[in-house]
Amino acid sequence: MLVRESGSATVSGLEKELGISAATARRDLAVLERQGKVKRTHGGAVPPGLTQHEDSFQQRLGEAVEQKKRLARVAAALLEVDETVFIDSSTTAYFAAQRILAGTSGVTCLTNLVPVMDLFSTADPSGASMVGLGGIFRALTLSFVGPCTIHTIESYMADRAFLSVKGITSEGYLTDINPLEAEVKKAMIRHAERPVLLVDGRKFEQRGFSVIAHVSEVSLVVTADAHRSHVEALEDLGVEVQSV
Repeated sequence: MLVRESGSATVSGLEKELGISAATARRDLAVLERQGKVKRTHGGAVPPGLTQHEDSFQQRLGEAVEQKKRLARVAAALLEVDETVFIDSSTTAYFAAQRILAGTSGVTCLTNLVPVMDLFSTADPSGASMVGLGGIFRALTLSFVGPCTIHTIESYMADRAFLSVKGITSEGYLTDINPLEAEVKKAMIRHAERPVLLVDGRKFEQRGFSVIAHVSEVSLVVTADAHRSHVEALEDLGVEVQSV
């Protein structure tokens, strides 16, 4: 199905691809939506479960807190003295940064997330250091994105990256809602020796609009409260998974 294969479809695109009228395309999409096979959007459709709604950093910070703290403990324990780590704009990575500052010495964090920068403004400078990744500021996510952010990331090579995503598809693709955020995460994965994906079980039930990378591009997936079938699916793709 075109919508599933490409991640979205427009009425005009279906007209050209299938040689049908706009009215026929809209009628067929309406039927598919009633069958639960697509979700209608303005001018087209996306797969069911695909969301373009983006919650604020503050709202996400209060969700699945216990799971995120478990993930953060494991992530911080992976770091060794003098390692460098990318911290993305996810709230899960924010909790990891808190754990790093609470007990890991000699670590350098590179981040585009303003709340993590704020953590370092009051932290003991002898414990860990921070490189801020500036760019275009997004008030909703309290993060920096855009070409300047990507250029700065590409100026470094980190030992690890701690990141999370909006969702993981059944084929193993990591997705996010905002394409600019997705590009930042993609750059962090490419410029880290050992990228680490931190996800709670909810991430297997939802998807974002923008593809970041395939899960095989990360060195480790740490999951909290993920269903065994989802863990096994990742392992079948050759990915190392640690459940907490």
